[in-house]
Amino acid sequence: MLVSGGASVAYTPSVLDYEGIRGALEGVELPCAFVDVDALDRNIARVRALVSRQELPLRVASKSVRVVSLLRRIIDGGGSLFQGVMCFSCAEAVFLAQRGFDDLLIAYPPFQKLDLNRVARLSADGVRVAVMCDSPGSLRRLSRAGVEHGTTVNTVLCVDMSLKALGGRVHVGVRRSPLHEEQAVLDLADQASSLPGVNFYGLMGYEAQVAGLGDANPFEPRANVVKSMVRRVSAFELGRRRRRIVDALGRAGLTPVLVNGGGSGSLDTTTRATGVTEVTAGSAFLKPHLFDYFRNAHMQELEPAAFFAVEITRRPTPDIVTCLGGGYIASGATSPDKQPLPYLPHGLSLLDIEGAGEVQTPLRVAHDAGVSVSVGDPVIFRHAKAGELAERFERYHLVSAGKVVDTVPTYRGEGQCFL
Repeated sequence: MLVSGGASVAYTPSVLDYEGIRGALEGVELPCAFVDVDALDRNIARVRALVSRQELPLRVASKSVRVVSLLRRIIDGGGSLFQGVMCFSCAEAVFLAQRGFDDLLIAYPPFQKLDLNRVARLSADGVRVAVMCDSPGSLRRLSRAGVEHGTTVNTVLCVDMSLKALGGRVHVGVRRSPLHEEQAVLDLADQASSLPGVNFYGLMGYEAQVAGLGDANPFEPRANVVKSMVRRVSAFELGRRRRRIVDALGRAGLTPVLVNGGGSGSLDTTTRATGVTEVTAGSAFLKPHLFDYFRNAHMQELEPAAFFAVEITRRPTPDIVTCLGGGYIASGATSPDKQPLPYLPHGLSLLDIEGAGEVQTPLRVAHDAGVSVSVGDPVIFRHAKAGELAERFERYHLVSAGKVVDTVPTYRGEGQCFL
């Protein structure tokens, strides 16, 4: 059990041993980031088994990985069940296509001409690519880009899967698409089917308030009952609504080729019965600490696989050590669970008054935990989110059986910064 700011945080047991990992990192410059590829491979096998039972292929979310070699490892490990990549920007799609990836789904609608041209050129070059749209304006701009490049670009309509109540006055979920009800989707799909340069290809319906809403969060314990209820009600409502939209499109002669849904936290509830033809996951493979806080059995079985290490450089008091760096705060609404958490050795906790800092991170040493650390020792942390760790480091060290077996560049290490 980790303790941070007075909150008890349950963590998934790991086979990582502090002494072993300290030995593996001997001579490695700190701070550093590393991936336990043995844990990663076990997570790949767990996710593959789950989607196999659901009889659905899985598309890997690049946003949660941002390392080319690990994307390949995940896709290869999934065999025939893992197909394609969900990208988070058009420039990233070009980057991945140049590295041999195909079947690219760009999850966020582009509007600037530079991005639209990138997508159109990929399509003209024969890359299997589809791009999100959710408005007539963006659809018309994509149409013009397709015509200008002499190609037809596959477009996927992004459907809002948030939960709405009380006539829309209550909104639970992320603010994404204006397409919520089936008639709006039908109207835009009809436009896509009639415009030159574009092809209506399918739908994406991401249920953020199910896939990304942990209902066992120790930082907000009083809200967990409500979150569990929201997840159950929303999974039921959006599953029926998505199915209705798909059926309505079929009756209109606009049957989608692709219907994407799901996320790491909702792989167990996103089934063919809810209208999808594929699911997406990314965080499940590396399991950052925000994904500890789910009651789902499949989430509890996953292991942490991505970490960073910082060096203890000071000891201001006998019960406090101070590390150099470590303030890698996750995006989203500011809250304590967006901080990285000390993981190994057990018995270290952040200080409320400082937290994880840009240049230093002080940690309290529990007297009753049997922790023995000294200046010069590494402290192993977990980030709150998977992909954002890669924005902080140019390389990941790959650790297997207590040894660094390879070092690979992140997107940053390849000189890329997409958002």
